[in-house]
Amino acid sequence: MTAIVIDPVRDQRADVYPVPLSRVINVELRKMFDTRSGFWLMASIVITALLTTIGTIAFAPETDLTYYTFAKAIGFPMTVVLPIIAILSITGEWSQRSGLTTFTLVPHRNRVIAAKAVSSVAVAIASMLFAFVIGAIGNLVGTAITGTEMVWDVSLAEGVNIVLGSLLCLLTGTMLGMLIRSSAGALVAYFVYSLLLPTVAGILASSQEWFRDLQPWVDLNYAQAALFEGTLTAEQWANVVVTASTWLVLPAILGLRLVMKSEVK
Repeated sequence: MTAIVIDPVRDQRADVYPVPLSRVINVELRKMFDTRSGFWLMASIVITALLTTIGTIAFAPETDLTYYTFAKAIGFPMTVVLPIIAILSITGEWSQRSGLTTFTLVPHRNRVIAAKAVSSVAVAIASMLFAFVIGAIGNLVGTAITGTEMVWDVSLAEGVNIVLGSLLCLLTGTMLGMLIRSSAGALVAYFVYSLLLPTVAGILASSQEWFRDLQPWVDLNYAQAALFEGTLTAEQWANVVVTASTWLVLPAILGLRLVMKSEVK
């Protein structure tokens, strides 16, 4: 009788588990702070918040020293910095040539992109909460120095609108990062998108009557600005939904398809 020998090592099957999304998010958050450029980019949020608070106290008229003035002054530079953070997070895998390692360790690219988007949103929300806190401190200190009446003129709904407007700015960077996948190209496209196009749209609206009524439905920056000005009407919400769908959602879907099919070196 022939004996049957079973090799326990050969027959052993290793259980393979996918990397949890929470771990990928933690890695992406750590990557945002680990590099020197990433650290100073994050530090710029704190630095600009403090500088704008001091500048508002020093130069704003006493009648304008309200909580909304401080929150808006602090939030403005963040709307510039946050999209840059999102762009560098997305394009880092291609610009720094780390994509081959990242997508080998996590072979599902959509999970990596989702983790980058979630970590960027987390940073944005934390930054806006920080801005509200610094704005409150500035309001307290500014009114104490000038002896004016303290005014808290930002409601909870208006605060949520400000956060939503900042997130739309951030997601603009995410969308451009997926579409272009190059840090330099995406940054140039972002400044064209956020500075040049609104200027052209404003000139058209002031000189062409037919475009004046059309602008809220085709100009994302114009529709998005209402989120920073207080409560919105139903038509203004419709403007935000239509323009965000046109300029953010549809290009983001195209960008995600390009990310899934692009060659990684």
